Amino acid sequence: MAALKWLTPRRQSATQRSVEAGEAAAQAALATTPEAGGAPAEEASFPVAGNPRAAAFFDLDNTVMQGAALFHFGRGLYKRHFFDTQDLLRFAWQQAYFRMAGSEDPEHMQDARDSALSIVKGHRVEELTAIGEEIYDEYMAGKIWPGTRALAQAHLDAGQRVWLVTAAPVETATIIARRLGLTGALGTVAESVDGVYTGRLVGEPLHGPAKAEAVRALATSEDLDLSACAAYSDSHNDIPILSLVGHPYAVNPDARLRRHARAEGWRVRDYRTGRKAARIGIPAAAGLGALAGGTAAAVAISRRHK
Repeated sequence: MAALKWLTPRRQSATQRSVEAGEAAAQAALATTPEAGGAPAEEASFPVAGNPRAAAFFDLDNTVMQGAALFHFGRGLYKRHFFDTQDLLRFAWQQAYFRMAGSEDPEHMQDARDSALSIVKGHRVEELTAIGEEIYDEYMAGKIWPGTRALAQAHLDAGQRVWLVTAAPVETATIIARRLGLTGALGTVAESVDGVYTGRLVGEPLHGPAKAEAVRALATSEDLDLSACAAYSDSHNDIPILSLVGHPYAVNPDARLRRHARAEGWRVRDYRTGRKAARIGIPAAAGLGALAGGTAAAVAISRRHK
């Protein structure tokens, strides 16, 4: 893969694996994005219409979608007998922690990614992509935050391109972006040879600094003005990408990102209900109860069929 030459300075250092992951994500996103077309929409106060070099970048998990896309994808694969109940329980615990804490635990996220890689190893890319379409309808479509979706639509209506930027697999992220009518997606790239997954990643997961590298690479390739671009995220892990653009937004922010946003004067948008907006995790207990009930039912069904 030819290295992309970046024109904008880095505000935070990145490892070589982050750079590699970012380049791979940008290349994969451009390979699956249709040609942009059409005239800009009517002028809006923000985002400002008429600037073809402006774009918006949205984190996925807990920003555009409630919960983690990788977990929802795992539920769909479990339904299709890709793995056993023990793996489902581990996915369920990771999702419960994510929703209760309102933030990502690096060890949980790494464990989830390792599990996903081992599950898809040896399967064809086209097979998992087709299954991903079904899983979106089954588990993801009803989890989209309407408020964040409206923000993305405002950018589209202003004639701007809108990209998802996520640690989720790029194939899954691309499906979600297309279903929402967005421009495309930057996501973690799993290595494949002759259309078959090897069980390895290209670089590292698109997380933290790697996201910023992906956006930087895409901006160079697409001639975007990052100072005119916007970015939206719920997690302090995405401070690198939020710091990269001229219009950063904290959406459903975790405690650390909320503090950072206040200190930097960034805009904050919160689409959670009740006291969850103030104290992340309290109302999530209801979601945890439903999740636990669903998991228990899955275990019971599994036992009945053994």
